[in-house]
Amino acid sequence: MTDIEYMRKAIALAKNGIGFVNPNPLVGAVIVKNHKIIGEGWHEKFGEAHAERNALKNCTESPEGAEIYVTLEPCCHHGKNPPCTEALIEAGIKKVYIGSDDPNPLVAGKGIRQLQEAGIEVIKGVCKEECDRLNRIFFHYITTRTPYCMIKIAMTADGKTATRAGLSKWITGEESRRHVHELRKQFAAIMCGIGTVLADDPTLTCRIENPSNPIRIVCDTHLQIPIDSKIVHTAKEVPTYIAASCIDERKAAALEKFGVKILEVPEQDGHVKLRSLMRRLGNLEIDSVLLEGGSALHEAAFRAGIVQHMQVYIAPKIFGGVSAKPAVGGIGVMHVEEAYKLSTPEIRQYGNDVLLDYDILEG
Repeated sequence: MTDIEYMRKAIALAKNGIGFVNPNPLVGAVIVKNHKIIGEGWHEKFGEAHAERNALKNCTESPEGAEIYVTLEPCCHHGKNPPCTEALIEAGIKKVYIGSDDPNPLVAGKGIRQLQEAGIEVIKGVCKEECDRLNRIFFHYITTRTPYCMIKIAMTADGKTATRAGLSKWITGEESRRHVHELRKQFAAIMCGIGTVLADDPTLTCRIENPSNPIRIVCDTHLQIPIDSKIVHTAKEVPTYIAASCIDERKAAALEKFGVKILEVPEQDGHVKLRSLMRRLGNLEIDSVLLEGGSALHEAAFRAGIVQHMQVYIAPKIFGGVSAKPAVGGIGVMHVEEAYKLSTPEIRQYGNDVLLDYDILEG
C-alpha cells in the first residue's frame, strides 16, 4: 500500500466517529510496521481516548520503530485525555504522517514540534484536502467559537418547497430522505423555525441504524410552539431548545416541565437575532447546526451571514404557482450583484433526485 492508501484508510476509520465526537474532531490512525498494518483506531466518543492511543492499544505487535498515519496533527496538551504526542514518543514510533494541521491554539504546530524534538520524523500534508474536508465543522468551530451552519433544502425543479396549499410530503424520493437522516447524524444540532413546526409537526430525529440524534433547536420568537407538538413531547428523550425573544413565563414553565430548555435571545426585525443565537450555541459547545428551516428562516440566515454550506435536493417535479413556497423567502436582494455567492457544486444523484452541494462564498 502507498502513503495515500494508508491515509485514506485512516480517513475511513475517522468517519466511524461521526455523530459521537462533537465538538471534538474526527480522527483516524493507522500504524504500519514492515509494510504491514499492525494497529488501527479512531476517536470513538467525546471524552474518550483519541485515535492514536486507540491504534496503539490495538497493535498486534510492538509499535517500536513503526510509522503512524493520522488524519490530524496529534494533540500535545492535557484535556480530557493526556497528550497523544507523549504516547507516540513513549511507544517508539519513528515516523508520523499527518493529513491536516490542527488550528486549535492549544496545538497549532506545537504537536509537530514536540514529535520532531523527540527525534521523530514528521511528514505533513498527506491527503490534506480530504483530511481538511473531514473536519470542516471542527476547523470552523475551533477558530470562530460559533457553530458551522449548513442549510438543507428539498425542492422541485422550479424551486418550490411546498404547494400553494402548503403541502410538502413528499417532494423528494426515499433515497434522498434516507440520505438526509445520515446527514443529520453529522451535526450536533438541527434547527427549524416555528412555521415548520406549526405546518408539519416534525420530530427532527435521526432515523437510521446506530443513530445519534442531534439537539433540536426551534426559532420561535413569540413562544408559539404547541404544548402537544411532537418536539415538546419527546424533549426528555432528545435535548430540545426553543430560542425566543418574547417570553411568556407561564408558557415557558409548562414547556420546561416537558424537558424543553428556553434560550432567551435578542430580537431583530421581529425575529430571533440569529448571530446572537449562534454565539449562545457556541458557548454551549454546539459546534454545528443543520438548518431545515423553511423559506423565511433560510433567507434570514443568509442575511445574517451565518451559513457556511448548503445542500439542495432537486426533485423532477414542477409545482408552479406564485403563492407556492420558494426555497428562500423573505424580501430577497434588490440588485443582482447583491446575490449570495456559491461555489461550483458537487453533484450527486439519489434515486431520481439530484443533490447540489455548495460552499457559501464570502463577499
